[in-house]
Amino acid sequence: MHDDEDDHSHFDFSDADQVEDIEGIEKFTLYSVGIDIGSSTTHSIFSRIVLRREGAGLSAKFVVTERDVLYKSPIMLTPYLTGTEIDTEQVKTFIDSSYKAAGFTPEDVDTGAVVITGEALKKENAQPILEYFSAESGQFICASAGPMHEALLAAFGSGAVAASKLHGTTVLDVDMGGGTTKLTLIKGGEIAQMAAVEVGARLIAYDDDMTITRVEQPARTIMKALGHTVEVGGKLTPEQRDAFAAKETEILFDVINGGSLDPLTASLLLTDGLVNHTINDIDHIVFSGGVSEYIYKRETATFGDIGPWLGEKVREQSLATFNPGVLITPTEGIRATVIGAGEYTLQASGSTSYISTHDVMPVRGIQVARAFITKEQTLEEMQKALTAALSKYDVPSLSSTMALAMSVAGQPDYRYIRTLAEAIDSIIDKSEPADAPIFLVLDVDVAKSLGGILKEEIKLDRAVVAIDGIEVGDLDYIDIGKPMGVSEVIPVTVKSLIFAVRSTSG
Repeated sequence: MHDDEDDHSHFDFSDADQVEDIEGIEKFTLYSVGIDIGSSTTHSIFSRIVLRREGAGLSAKFVVTERDVLYKSPIMLTPYLTGTEIDTEQVKTFIDSSYKAAGFTPEDVDTGAVVITGEALKKENAQPILEYFSAESGQFICASAGPMHEALLAAFGSGAVAASKLHGTTVLDVDMGGGTTKLTLIKGGEIAQMAAVEVGARLIAYDDDMTITRVEQPARTIMKALGHTVEVGGKLTPEQRDAFAAKETEILFDVINGGSLDPLTASLLLTDGLVNHTINDIDHIVFSGGVSEYIYKRETATFGDIGPWLGEKVREQSLATFNPGVLITPTEGIRATVIGAGEYTLQASGSTSYISTHDVMPVRGIQVARAFITKEQTLEEMQKALTAALSKYDVPSLSSTMALAMSVAGQPDYRYIRTLAEAIDSIIDKSEPADAPIFLVLDVDVAKSLGGILKEEIKLDRAVVAIDGIEVGDLDYIDIGKPMGVSEVIPVTVKSLIFAVRSTSG
């Protein structure tokens, strides 16, 4: 599939735990669409998803067993009216044409996802665009993906998380877009660290005669370090273009290497760098995003930006830095950020849940942030673990639009749960009104105890909905229904972004 077969490896991202197609098992089919509006490109993907009941019991959940891509739209350069405003009408026209080409109408779509990422997220009309597609394009998960959230999406979409989980290895996903590059370090299938740096293909854009049409501030910073000044309307020379691509590559590998950073690199970081990490810790590195199409030589066309030259420099540096077999091919490159749409997983939480008031339910589309808690952690360490879970989605505190999911390890006693309750109380967004609820999801039966301590001992001044026995993960959204029957079973629908896990061999 690629030139220079010895330069990188094809890696098997396939999932070892496939659900067997048992005769007579219950199933249903969903149709989904994913839309990605990035700083450089906009595209969509339409899929058919089959869910089957897992197990024979009536309370068993449904899981995705098949996902077939039905249509991939062309990739359009994201249109802008000005330097601060996306051309909404052009984006709408493009998505409408994608629906027609795929043979769909919005009414045909059961679920989906639309995200705005990178520099596009900073534009003044980004939120109205999300709201439009939420209303017009079916039952959508809608998200503005800051750098950490985008890194998470890309790590799953590229297959890096699946590869790390399947083989128990450390994989670094490097997602290179138009305005930013996001790095996700994955160990044994779990996200260990994330970082983002302002390195991208479309920090400078130009027309056919090399007249500059767009310059983002990071490009000015990098060019200044090279001794050049760039402005819209000026000319970009081939020498400046090559030097810019080489400098961006140098900055990127400064972050990949870990440790102390060059002052220029540090000034371009959007997050902390990778800590307690060296390049020798990486078993495999995988590139995703638009620039990856050039790194793996799947694209040769130019689109008036630095992409081809940046991709070539990064490829050369990767092959010079890593041993053979470390550089592997993703399941998805430019489409990694939002490959899937929704998976519905139907679950139920029973009598050990805690609900301070039923007035806040039902709720729909609550995003999940997952944290790992152990009995050995101090209060400060629990607070750090909870904050780290929220920071994956670029939010500093727990609000009513997010559910905090906790994997609680160790025998739960009063002191343990009390400490956890104090840690939760410390990270709640206190700027919200007192009637704003908090949503907690636990994997062990301590929801009633945890909710009781928060409300009755700590005197938390807002509604608490704590449910347990529910399986959720990163990138999940949940709907929580009203309690049903005398046992007050709570129906929970988990809606997940889903990603391809096919083999890349051959």
